[in-house]
Amino acid sequence: MAAIRVGKLGIETSALFLCDMQEKFRQSVAFFPEIVSVAARMLQGARILDIPILVTEQYPKGLGPTVPELGASGMKKISKTCFTMMCPDLEREIESLPRLKSVILCGIETQACIMSTTLDLLEKGFEVHVVADACSSRSQVDRLLAFSRLKQSGAFVTTSEAVLLQLVRDSAHPRFREIQKVIRDIAPDSNLMGLFREGV
Repeated sequence: MAAIRVGKLGIETSALFLCDMQEKFRQSVAFFPEIVSVAARMLQGARILDIPILVTEQYPKGLGPTVPELGASGMKKISKTCFTMMCPDLEREIESLPRLKSVILCGIETQACIMSTTLDLLEKGFEVHVVADACSSRSQVDRLLAFSRLKQSGAFVTTSEAVLLQLVRDSAHPRFREIQKVIRDIAPDSNLMGLFREGV
C-alpha cells in the first residue's frame, strides 16, 4: 500500500526559508508589520530548535535591505532577481543539508515569490509548509487565490503555532518551554479569517 503523504515535520529534516521581507515592501504589502512579526516568531523558534535558516532579498539595490524587526541582522542574505528563492546560491546552501525533507516558508509576496519557490521545491521532491500568517501580498485577492493554488499544487498551508508545535511534538521535549514562550501570545491578526470566509 502506498504511503500517505501527511506532511509530518521533524526538527532534523526541516529548514526555515524567509523570503524577501524588505524595506520597500513596508508600505505596499498588506499587513506587513503583522507578517514580519509572525516570521520573527518563526525565526526565533528555528533558532531555539537549531533548524537551518535561509534568508533571501529580492534586488536589494532597489528594494532595500531586510527589515530589522525580522531579527535577521548578522545573518547571511542571499540576493536574487528571480521570483523563486531557488536561485543558484540558495540551491548550493540546500546541497549542504542532505537530510532536508521539509521547507517551512514565510514571506512575500504570496502570489509571486512564495508561489514560485513552492512550485520549484515541490518539483524537486521537497514538502513545503507555507505559514499563512507569515505570508502576504499587496492585493488580498492575490493572497487568497495564491493560498488556494498552493494547496492545489500539494503544499501544506498552515500557521506559525501549528508548525512550532508539530516540530517539538511533545511537552516533554527539552526545548518545549522555550517554544511555549514564543507562542504564548496569539499571533497578530492579518485577516486570515476574512480570507477563509471567502473560500481558501
